[in-house]
Amino acid sequence: ARAGAQWRRAARAATARRACAMPSASGMAAVSFSHVHMYCDSLKELEEYKQLEQKLNSFVEKAGPAARASGSRQGADVAEGRSKWLELSGTVGNPVTGEKDPSKWTPSRQDVVEQMLVGLGWRITGVCQKGDTRTFVITSKDPSGVKFVVTAHNKLDMQALGERPDAEGQPEAKRPKAEAADHFSAAHLARFSRHRAGREGVAVLGFAVAEGGVARIRDKYAELHPKLLVEGTPREHPGAKILEVYAYYKGEKRASDADPGTVLRFVEQVSSDGTFCVLPGVDKVDAAFEQTSHAAYCDHWVSNVVSREGFLDTLNDTLGFSPKVDFNAGVVAAGEAQIESTVIGNEPGTKLDGFQAALQDQSQVYLPINNALSEVGHVHLYLKEIGQGVQHIASRVADLPALVQRANDFRKMTGAGLSFLSIPRSYYGSLTAKSLSKAADIDLEAAERYVAALRDAGIVDKSDIVDLDVAREKAQAALPKDADPALVDHVLRARYSNLYALLRDHIGEETYMRIVRNNILVDVQGEDLLMQIFTNTVLQRAPGEEAPFLEFIQRVCSEKTDDRTGQPKAMKPGCGGFGIRNFLTLFLSIEVSKATKARADAEAMGKQALAAYYGKMVEAFTSQLDESNPVLTAISDAMTAEGEALERGDAAAAARCSAEKAKGQEALQTISTKFKGMMRDLRQGAPAGA
Repeated sequence: ARAGAQWRRAARAATARRACAMPSASGMAAVSFSHVHMYCDSLKELEEYKQLEQKLNSFVEKAGPAARASGSRQGADVAEGRSKWLELSGTVGNPVTGEKDPSKWTPSRQDVVEQMLVGLGWRITGVCQKGDTRTFVITSKDPSGVKFVVTAHNKLDMQALGERPDAEGQPEAKRPKAEAADHFSAAHLARFSRHRAGREGVAVLGFAVAEGGVARIRDKYAELHPKLLVEGTPREHPGAKILEVYAYYKGEKRASDADPGTVLRFVEQVSSDGTFCVLPGVDKVDAAFEQTSHAAYCDHWVSNVVSREGFLDTLNDTLGFSPKVDFNAGVVAAGEAQIESTVIGNEPGTKLDGFQAALQDQSQVYLPINNALSEVGHVHLYLKEIGQGVQHIASRVADLPALVQRANDFRKMTGAGLSFLSIPRSYYGSLTAKSLSKAADIDLEAAERYVAALRDAGIVDKSDIVDLDVAREKAQAALPKDADPALVDHVLRARYSNLYALLRDHIGEETYMRIVRNNILVDVQGEDLLMQIFTNTVLQRAPGEEAPFLEFIQRVCSEKTDDRTGQPKAMKPGCGGFGIRNFLTLFLSIEVSKATKARADAEAMGKQALAAYYGKMVEAFTSQLDESNPVLTAISDAMTAEGEALERGDAAAAARCSAEKAKGQEALQTISTKFKGMMRDLRQGAPAGA
């Protein structure tokens, strides 16, 4: 990716090898990412999905540059691409998607397989169609990367499955034998539905283990957490041994019963003949990937739970996982909504000696865990509405701006695919007289005249946001004649000035603009860069319902040299961190999206007081983000410096950095308390219908 190349400032091509994970010193079984398993309401026939794949491949070939964002400042030629898509539809029809109007696209009631095929360019590479269910395996163009397993009942949706009497709870010997492999049994869908309010969702997190791993993990659970063992497990199948355990307790560990919703699955492959495809019972199918498709790899999987400490302890007891990052209540507080989050993971000992190895590594497992501290906000509502479960799945790619641009373009051209959370433009930058005076080193009075002229020309709006599409010539013409011509550079840079303060000239204007246009979030830890974005909800049956979503990230690891040997240092898994600056942005954006929808609904009903109420909520959440951003940056810098000091053995410097981090967290807590009170006052004066 161009962004990565510019950030690293390295001309040489990256070469890499993947080292084997070192044996676990703790005696725990080594695990790596394998797959995620979704349960959904319905799926089409394989033949129809394959017809869609063929149509998409033909579209990219026939539309040519119109369908490709690469090299284009604003992405694909959407109008031309739309024309080509409709022309192709007249010849081959509209398999899976039907005839869709892109302007009417909404996140709810979407076919998740279709979304991945169209929005991401992924393909179906495995299938199991036996018994009462059908299952598809969807992967990106690299089969060693992400694997999404999607299962649905042939006749009943998830709600109906959860409501019908079935064999759950019967002794193993009395259960009817399933025709399909047990992991695709309708009984599992029914169980998940019954304990997840009848919803679709991410039901299973799957991990690969080496020989003997299933037995070792099973022994740990049997010794320390026997309530979490799924009945009848482990099972031996042709090609693999499989252990399944319930992920969470209903409440505190050991004191409460297992939550029979989400499952952790450990797969020990014993077949090596090349026919095995993710899980026993899955048959490989041919797939052709078109040239705009991007390879993707597992990065982290996030849960919303009742007892964060309980889940942390369980993973430590059974897998040897340890905490990597803690986000306290100040970091993740949106108005009255407060949560805490911890990233836990393994220590695989994998050495990454190149960018390709860092991209493709699946041995480093990260599992962020959230719990709610207040009775408002996304995490609380998620737990209240549907229970504990997987909040989102994060995948890693080589060129995030290109992937997002592609997804946005394909949605606009086809009316199908994925959409992403809207991020307030102020996150990226704004232009005020004060900021222009400082950036251009001019007096404030002159800056006020210049900004006023830009406002009169419609280049800067009432929220201090610069028009994203303004041409240099128009900006120059709008400024008074006494303005220095170089001032235009500062005006145009104000579209991404907050990002520029972080990255400076390490990336170019084209990349900056691709980031802003596509609502990509950016964070820096030391010399490592993280870019991330969150989709709108997937597997959502109705608007407004809580549902999981997807995240895509790009980690750009810096190249460092060992001062003692002069040799390149191995890259660290998870370089760039987990977006401490963006964690708050995510939760604020979720709240902004909900309030924005509520405002639009109120306006449509002619309820002006209610619309004004939700408008004030949007303003408050956006203001909290603007006020928090510089503090979050200071905390991130302190965390990075603290880690580097500890690595070189400088305890005194580490202590100073830790104190700076604590100071920043106190400041963030103060901001959080301020906006919590503001939102409380707003809610207390809410009009009828709020």
